Amino acid sequence: MLDLIRIFDQVVESGSFSKAGHALHMAPSSIARNIDNLEEKIQTTLFKRSTRQLILTEEGFYFHQKSIQLLQDSDKLLSEMKGSNEEPEGMLRISVFESFGNLVLASFIPEFLALYPKVQIELELDNKVVDLNSENIDIAIRIGTPQDSRLKARKLMANYTSLVASPTYLAKYHSINKPDDLHDHNCLLISHERQRNHWFFKKGNIQKKVSVSGNLISKGGSPLLNAALAGTGVLLLSDWMVIPYIENGALVKLLPEWTTTHGEQGSGEIFAIYKGSQYPKPHVRAFLDFMVDKLVK
Repeated sequence: MLDLIRIFDQVVESGSFSKAGHALHMAPSSIARNIDNLEEKIQTTLFKRSTRQLILTEEGFYFHQKSIQLLQDSDKLLSEMKGSNEEPEGMLRISVFESFGNLVLASFIPEFLALYPKVQIELELDNKVVDLNSENIDIAIRIGTPQDSRLKARKLMANYTSLVASPTYLAKYHSINKPDDLHDHNCLLISHERQRNHWFFKKGNIQKKVSVSGNLISKGGSPLLNAALAGTGVLLLSDWMVIPYIENGALVKLLPEWTTTHGEQGSGEIFAIYKGSQYPKPHVRAFLDFMVDKLVK
């Protein structure tokens, strides 16, 4: 019965039999049969079904609200019976934005796997926002806290940013002595799916919003970093990406007396986001603790 309820819960979270099937690695027809079996057992119609949409009935909504607590209590009981020393094992699916995944996360995954040999990691490097429920992701690493109240988040690090350019670029073009000078420069831009881009500057009580433009826009930072290193333009990017190149002289930090960010409220913080269960599985909890130990200062 609990297995049927878990499948029902996944269908509600995913919004369709096909998406629930993808999350649970089951055929949509098998998902539908399990829902039929559940409805037969409780003698209640849980969904209004059509070819275009799946809608909870009033009884289905009530059943879902009650089933959430039932599943949480079940997970709690199983966790207590197994004990807190249960060894982490199983598949851990992690979605992380491309640049952070390559430059930061990939550097310490081997150490985690050496500590927990029964864990397998499936890593998705993707700059899109994923739905943890419908896409069966255990942990997503993103800039900013989740908007979905069903999810939880643990802060990993601040996302400080620096304004940089290569010595080659700076030798060719006008010097940059103040934020407004950027109007005359080719700026390499993170895509925010809007027509105009702005960078924000702060020095003491002075704040400035500068409109910037350029010939390369990317959702990920790696192409922009490569272009900056090649002398293509001016770049505003996370310190964890650019500091090694500042230190070896490949990039020069510009306007160091100003704090420069992508947003008026700053460039955000990096969080590990996971499903809002009170009792995350041991391998999920182990990886969250491991990342916090590595990254939180």
